[in-house]
Amino acid sequence: MSADPKKLIRIARESGGAGAVEALDLGLRVRDLRKAKGWTLEQAASQAGLARSTLSKIENGQMSPTYEALKKLAQGMGMSVPQLFTQPAKPQATARMAVTKAGDGQGHATTTYEHELLAGALTKKQMLPYRAVIRARDMDEFDGWVRHDGEEFLYVLTGVVRLYTEFYEPVDLRRGDSAYYDASMGHNVISISDDDATLLWVTSLV
Repeated sequence: MSADPKKLIRIARESGGAGAVEALDLGLRVRDLRKAKGWTLEQAASQAGLARSTLSKIENGQMSPTYEALKKLAQGMGMSVPQLFTQPAKPQATARMAVTKAGDGQGHATTTYEHELLAGALTKKQMLPYRAVIRARDMDEFDGWVRHDGEEFLYVLTGVVRLYTEFYEPVDLRRGDSAYYDASMGHNVISISDDDATLLWVTSLV
């Protein structure tokens, strides 16, 4: 069983009404799936048990894949044959937005940090942005490592900070410097400026 590589395969669009269809270019679909996984042609072909040249011809519409080849492709991509032919859903805008004027964030002070939560009006956020004033000057001021789920990004707004992490040497960061790290790894930040340093901190919520 084979398909004409010059024709677009037409599939039913689940969200459409009766008879609504959308064209799908199989070669482009396979290439997009491969690139989404970060695979080279060689890696994808190996996963599917196909020759590199065969996969290249399928992606470029130069070959009519047999049903067996389609099954191998789907299995290599970790999906079923129908999923291989399913048009990926187009992202839908949620139109969510929150503006926080300077000084209007929700404050939360501790002995080591002073946090100002930003975009506090939004619920079910996928990331937690906040401005932090770093009061701590020594690691002894912390009751052990700070650690939590997700990943974290910090950007130094003013001053100089020292970032301590569980598995790396401490690093000094100045205005304009940034760091991105696994938040489940123990971490603490102190200010080594004369004044309290300030950061923009963004934590992913998982």
